[in-house]
Amino acid sequence: MNDSSWGAPPQAGYWEPTDRGFARGAAPAGPAYDAQHAQQTRPMPIVPDVPEHGGDQDDDRGAARLSGPLFRDGQPQPQPYGPPRTDLYDAPQPRPHDTPQAPPSGAVPQNPEPMPDAPQPAPPQKKSAGRDLGAAIGVGVGLGAVIVASLFIVKAVFVGVIAVAVVVGLWELTKRLQERKGIKAPLVPLAVGGAAMVVAGYARGPEAAWVAMALTALAVLVWRMTEPPENYLKDVTAGVFAAFYVPFLATFVALMLTADDGPFRVLTFLLLTVVSDTGAYAVGWRFGRKKLAPRISPGKTREGLLGAVAFAMAAGALCLEFLIDGGAWWQGLLLGLAVAASATLGDLGESMIKRDLGIKDMGSLLPGHGGIMDRLDSLLPTAPVVWLLLVVFVGTS
Repeated sequence: MNDSSWGAPPQAGYWEPTDRGFARGAAPAGPAYDAQHAQQTRPMPIVPDVPEHGGDQDDDRGAARLSGPLFRDGQPQPQPYGPPRTDLYDAPQPRPHDTPQAPPSGAVPQNPEPMPDAPQPAPPQKKSAGRDLGAAIGVGVGLGAVIVASLFIVKAVFVGVIAVAVVVGLWELTKRLQERKGIKAPLVPLAVGGAAMVVAGYARGPEAAWVAMALTALAVLVWRMTEPPENYLKDVTAGVFAAFYVPFLATFVALMLTADDGPFRVLTFLLLTVVSDTGAYAVGWRFGRKKLAPRISPGKTREGLLGAVAFAMAAGALCLEFLIDGGAWWQGLLLGLAVAASATLGDLGESMIKRDLGIKDMGSLLPGHGGIMDRLDSLLPTAPVVWLLLVVFVGTS
């Protein structure tokens, strides 16, 4: 080796230290080389990535500096032999994030990606009655107490209760017709004529009720003439319908009251209708599967109708046997069957009206029930059926 190699940077090949510097030589191989030059030939340690400077992490940024025998405090140190190595500055050292490293087998990642939650089945929903059951029961018991008290104390008081219910029902119906359809059925002649129908039926019988009905219809036609002719036919048609639907059908309750056992006939009528509705509700809510009339009333089921028939027939047999003079249990079965059919049709009829109007209830006067008309829906068409069958079975007196 000549002296010109002193101070020159190392060239290609292997340079070994001597007493005068580095000397080129063949790279040894084998265990002797590995053991002797382990310090110079060991691989550089992998330096972990460090977040950007700033915040609370600034104090740890020294961990990102290169370390090892050639580095101290982040600066390259002179080598013990020969000139400093310039290849430390030629190319940047690879960082861990430049080449993703596969984690060793069995290693648990520090921040594993959260696995998406598997879809959980929806909890089964309980059937709901759709109304405040406590309020409905309380209001029903209160109305029943008033009706029974007036029915058995003074008949005329009960006739007044029927008349008040008729007037309120007419008010609810005409108000909803005007709000939802723009139909102005005249309320004043309907209310006066409706109350007169009930009183005439109780005082003078069915003929007087028919006369009062005709006069009420005529009063509706004349009353509407005081306004412009637009929509006249629509308004008077709705008025005549309201007169027949509410007060005229309710008059048959007053006709039942005129008999000697009139209070028990009215009580039978009320009990059978309520029992039919209760049986339909209870059985349909618990066992209902097949819809009865989904386009009219989606809540009604065929199973509920069977429950109404069974409950009403059982109640009818008991009422005709123990409450009505001269009645028989088999007549009660027929009466209960007829009541279940008429009450269901009446309920569906008012549901048809409310669906056409786009409303759920006719009113909100009775908590848990809706309005008066929502309670009269099954009673009104049932009244003439019960009156007629009782006249056929046991007569008018």
